[in-house]
Amino acid sequence: MMHMSPPPSHDGASRPTPRSSRPRHRWLRFAAPQAFHRLAGRAIPWFAGAAAVLAAAGLWLGFVVAPTDHQQGEVYRIIFLHVPAAWMSMFLYLVAALHAAVGLVFGTKLSPLMSRAIAPTGALFTAIALWTGAAWGKPTWGTWWVWDARLTSELILLFLYLGYIALVSAIEDPERADGAGAVLLLAGAVNVPIIYFSVQWWSTLHQGASIRLDAAPSMTHTMLAGLLVMSLACWAYSFAAILARVRCLIDERAALEAQA
Repeated sequence: MMHMSPPPSHDGASRPTPRSSRPRHRWLRFAAPQAFHRLAGRAIPWFAGAAAVLAAAGLWLGFVVAPTDHQQGEVYRIIFLHVPAAWMSMFLYLVAALHAAVGLVFGTKLSPLMSRAIAPTGALFTAIALWTGAAWGKPTWGTWWVWDARLTSELILLFLYLGYIALVSAIEDPERADGAGAVLLLAGAVNVPIIYFSVQWWSTLHQGASIRLDAAPSMTHTMLAGLLVMSLACWAYSFAAILARVRCLIDERAALEAQA
């Protein structure tokens, strides 16, 4: 068989043959549900292990190493559970809404499944934030609950999560359910900046942020370390839980499409 060499360029050098089979963007292939299913399966053990290690380290830093607060005493230590949970409750909602928007605009199959997978974990962190906030408020404010702007808007966030879960579960047609759920997520996204800025916008019992981008943290280094490590633990847990859930959703959606 005769070997055909590539045509020479103007300077006499051979030009490499273009590899059209190679995708221009390697990572785009994981937008396909089945490809993402395999990737998630490999990543889950790593995130789950990291979550366990980080949670153990964060709890040790927060409840053993960190000093006693000079104003609130030992009760302040609930911050190591409350603040990371509150952060994750808002962040996960925005991520779910972003996936909903991508699904609506581009019609991607994976995006609505990601929104469905994120919602239960976001609702869990919202419930933890509300419960730990009530447990913190009792000794500091003298009551379990006040209709404070931040507490009320965080409660609304829990209702949005639960409403989304109920809505997509109640509609039998998956495409209609994805569309209706996406509209609800996008409409409710306005509540997230209200939660974050409520302390600045209204007179509220809730204390301001201890960590800000425009100022130094108002806590010791060990307190800050424990808070950040616990936040990383929540991130790792969220990845593991969401990836495990989206794999189940991908299998369910594939089974439905096979029956159709």
